[in-house]
Amino acid sequence: MKDGRFQIKVPSNLKGENRREEIKRRLIEWYKKEARTKYKERVEHYRKKLGVSYNKIFIRDQKTRWGSCSSKGNLNFNWRLIMAPLSIMDYIVVHELVHLIHPNHGRDFWKLVESVIPDYKEKKQWLRINGYRLKI
Repeated sequence: MKDGRFQIKVPSNLKGENRREEIKRRLIEWYKKEARTKYKERVEHYRKKLGVSYNKIFIRDQKTRWGSCSSKGNLNFNWRLIMAPLSIMDYIVVHELVHLIHPNHGRDFWKLVESVIPDYKEKKQWLRINGYRLKI
């Protein structure tokens, strides 16, 4: 990115659909890299607040999930959230970190989420309404 604009250079011999696909591939690659950096930052911030530890962070191309937490303590996040407001990403990060304490979506789970993200219901609603827009 330069001066707030994407600059993607592709071979001049690529034309039509091949050119569009290469530009899309490179743009997604850039978004994934940015997502990895931002997720690591946000996980570390909220990990400290919640007093939890995790194993690894994975950036995924999930079709139906924004995030998940494995029984091994691995955190999986959808790269597309890098296109959402940071507060939405924060909600998903907290949601998955709380799963390290409460593996289900019971009352205690939601109480802990709410203690960190008081307006989490609005964040969930934002994703329901706008999530489909986070695409290239």
